[in-house]
Parts: sequence; C-alpha cells; structure tokens
Amino acid sequence: QVQLVESGGGLVQPGGSLRLSCAASGSSFSIYAMALVWYRQAPGKQRELVATITSGARTNFADSVKGRFTISRDNAKNTMYLQMNNLKPEDTAVYYCNAHYTSVSRVYDYWGQGTQVTVSS
Repeated sequence: QVQLVESGGGLVQPGGSLRLSCAASGSSFSIYAMALVWYRQAPGKQRELVATITSGARTNFADSVKGRFTISRDNAKNTMYLQMNNLKPEDTAVYYCNAHYTSVSRVYDYWGQGTQVTVSS
C-alpha cells in the first residue's frame, strides 16, 4: 500500500515562509521515475496546480506562485518539498501532493491527504 503523507502546514503571517514535505512510503515504492505535483484547494474553489517537478527535475509553476515557491525532490528519501516564501492571504488553502507515472500498461497515481496552510495576520 503506497502512502503519501504531507507535513509542514500551519498558520503564518503574510510575508512569512513555510516548507511543506510529502513523504512517500510503501513496499518497494520509489518516486524516482515519477512526476511530482503540488496542488491546492481553497474554500469554495476548484483544486489548482501549484508546481510540478519531473523525474528529470524540470520544474513548472503556476503564475500566481512564480518567484515565491520552489519545488524540489529527494529521491533517496522518497520525499518532495514545497518551499513557500513571501506568503500571501490568497495562498491559504489545503495543499495536496501527488505522484504519478504512466507506463505502457498502467497508470500510477497517488495522493496525499492534504495539509492546511493559512496565511493571516
């Protein structure tokens, strides 16, 4: 059974920083070949993509977080990260991590349970 577990969320003042982690576990499971994604969902809004990192470490970000957020991965630790700087109230949301990989015969798609980030003074 594969599990993704997020941590690092919390309450932070505007302009502050948080680092989210997403640790993957499971028998013989590795994130090595997987694309990793952070999503977020604010109350009353649809889930939106925040940042992605490919197996080759190429990154992409939503326009709303460019220059403020960084995504990274540590394959040896089976963990992905989202460094969030200069946080704004509009970054308030539940943040979810996702790992996915498509082979010839199967789609692998795993989600974490989410971690709350609240940006407020």
